[in-house]
Amino acid sequence: MRLLSRALRVAQGCRAAALPARSLRAAPVGWPLPARRGLSARPGLEELFAAPSLRRLLEARARGEGGAAPQLAARVRRLRDKERELRDTRELAQDENEDFRKLAETEIASCEEEIAELKQQIVLLLIPSEETDESDLVLEVTAGVGGQEAMLFTSEIFDMYQRYAAYKKWKFEVLEYFPSEIGGLRHAVASIAGAEAYKYMKFEGGVHRVQRVPKTEKQGRIHTSTMTVAVLPQPTEMRLQISPKDLRIETKRASGAGGQHVNTTDSAVRIVHIPTGIVSECQQERSQIRNKEKAMQMLCAKLYNAKLEEETKKRNSARKIQIGTKGRSEKIRTYNFPQDRITDHRISRSVHHVESFMLGEEMLDEMIQTLREYADYESLLEIISENEKKNSS
Repeated sequence: MRLLSRALRVAQGCRAAALPARSLRAAPVGWPLPARRGLSARPGLEELFAAPSLRRLLEARARGEGGAAPQLAARVRRLRDKERELRDTRELAQDENEDFRKLAETEIASCEEEIAELKQQIVLLLIPSEETDESDLVLEVTAGVGGQEAMLFTSEIFDMYQRYAAYKKWKFEVLEYFPSEIGGLRHAVASIAGAEAYKYMKFEGGVHRVQRVPKTEKQGRIHTSTMTVAVLPQPTEMRLQISPKDLRIETKRASGAGGQHVNTTDSAVRIVHIPTGIVSECQQERSQIRNKEKAMQMLCAKLYNAKLEEETKKRNSARKIQIGTKGRSEKIRTYNFPQDRITDHRISRSVHHVESFMLGEEMLDEMIQTLREYADYESLLEIISENEKKNSS
């Protein structure tokens, strides 16, 4: 690319020397230039890279300050070179000769594409990854306000995440499942394991609201109901160690639907973590051993989440933010069936086709990806702010 740019300048210089002086004027203002491509889907990213505050941060990283990784410093220097090359080539694109313009426009498009890719790479390298991003997770869903309709909606959301796990090729295992009388779901817990499962699913924690005419509504009125989702990272054995003496394990007979097995054997297991009082129980399986394994898995997730909250006291605990009071007002997303619209209130984004969205495939994945991009944007703002405070002190 750089060789082409140099060749264009040399050729233009030779051509200018052979022409009368009057030909050395600037190209007319109305000469067309290729349309500039959007540099990223991330909100305000192009503006951020133009801001002096980010430029100061990048220059420091290019010099290797602040413990910058070598690959970050190399990309910052590469970005600086490509932007200089782009400016030079745009000047050449003003030439009167059509051949020169076409060559310059081709290089401009190539430069813009590489600059966009470099900016995305720099953002990813600037933002530190979270310890939990590579973790598996425990998913909890609970019916909120709205009675039977809330339970029906909870069942649909749980099914949506099960399909999403299949779409992402993750392993989905039900740990607890408490259905309602008419086919809904009061509460359920599942484990999800797979590549970057928590990194994607962590944005789904919170209150989900549905607006529609319930199946039980005979007068055709639209009702509003809620359910909550909690997403807890699943720790590895190295991240969380539990002493057996800190556990009190109790067994009891399972309750609820289940045929002859229910109330005949002590298969249900309840585990109490004595130091914290955190409780986990499971009666999903017929086997007491299997129920103990699942109860222990849920307990580990709860203890690990508590540990993470303790380590990040400056922020509100992730689980409290997600669960809140299960009220209608604390919503993160609304599923409006009459208007066939899903709105994520954290980023003020709406999409249509509710049924397609709840298939748990491409549309849900795109929404989660957008949330990830916004989160990256906010993290970048925090990094810039911290760097500015450091420089001013």
